[in-house]
Amino acid sequence: MTARLVAGLDIGSTKTCAVIAEVVSDGADTALKVLGVGEVTSAGVRREVVTDLEETTASVRGALKEAELMAGVSVDRLHVGIAGRHIDANSSAGIVAVGGEEIGDADVERVQEVARAVVVPGDRELLHALPQEYIVDHQGGIRDPRGMVGTRLETEVYLITAEAAACQNLRKAVSRAGYAAEALVHEPIAAARAVLTEDEREIGVALVDLGGGTTEVAVFRDGRIKRLATVPLGGGVVTADLVKGLALPFHEAERAKRKHGVAFAQLVDPRETIELPGPGPDGKRSVSRELIAHIVEQRLDEILGLVAEEMTQADGETLGAGVVLTGGGATLDGTVEVAQHAFGMPVRVGAPGTRLAGLADSVRRPKFATAVGLALHAADTGRAADGGPVGRVLSWIREFF
Repeated sequence: MTARLVAGLDIGSTKTCAVIAEVVSDGADTALKVLGVGEVTSAGVRREVVTDLEETTASVRGALKEAELMAGVSVDRLHVGIAGRHIDANSSAGIVAVGGEEIGDADVERVQEVARAVVVPGDRELLHALPQEYIVDHQGGIRDPRGMVGTRLETEVYLITAEAAACQNLRKAVSRAGYAAEALVHEPIAAARAVLTEDEREIGVALVDLGGGTTEVAVFRDGRIKRLATVPLGGGVVTADLVKGLALPFHEAERAKRKHGVAFAQLVDPRETIELPGPGPDGKRSVSRELIAHIVEQRLDEILGLVAEEMTQADGETLGAGVVLTGGGATLDGTVEVAQHAFGMPVRVGAPGTRLAGLADSVRRPKFATAVGLALHAADTGRAADGGPVGRVLSWIREFF
């Protein structure tokens, strides 16, 4: 039985979340024991891109210190989420001749290296190179060709790149907070890791991450990513509509949305009213809750309509598992009903659930999907999130023995 620490950090436009967990591995099975969770209001980030380095650094430090205090351990390496319209994805193919009688690890590594050998512009950074399928002697649809007999091996790799400046600013904010970004992970990939099942990925599913600044879309089918897209609208524009429609300051509009907001007006009694701040320091006024619901529903329907357009570009096949909504914007009552109307297919809300232990209940909410997914990604691919001197000693022991 072995254990190590991992940490995921989701720096969003409205909140910054950190999750610290212990990965307990027993042979082929691994479990994520949640030790600590931190959440603070974000500052210095707009539409998932750093716009103020000092404020972003303070948000990162605040979320991590809160998570470390709860966990009772310290970390210094993180898997950090990245998103936004600057993310781009393209397919690349590679072909090699098989070196021996059967395909081995070296052949797979060579064909992946050929597929990745594309010119990445100097202002871009490669985040992921995800194998889509392998083709052995013109026979496609192969997921793992090792051990098969053939003379020609091909692969298609999905290359995800990001704006280099955006990556550097994220790393700099994390570094100034006293941590190191072990890896930058595209947020929909991380969120999908936390909320989607293998069956859903196989029969076809769209993950829709409703964030504060943007809405991220990832379409899966046959166990592979078919399309990634970003809609430059999120929960922040819903709040901005409430600011205008209700004549409220932004923080009061956000509070009204979270406390009284409903995404589907038919769920609200037209006679129900709520009290909101009015003119003057202590002024109050009554507002129909149905009015708030109408404002929220109209903007959400617009956002999901844009998402539906992006989904149709993946290909014309039906998504057997429908749509999974996650992110902070998926928590309002009525969101599923509006989404079902927009997409014309089954919709569910996804929250982290499987492979979690410890303080799992504290992260079983859609808004923690990305942070938990980042910790899971770290558990699968990264090294330990070094927990101070003791953690370093344990890490050295594991490396040498």
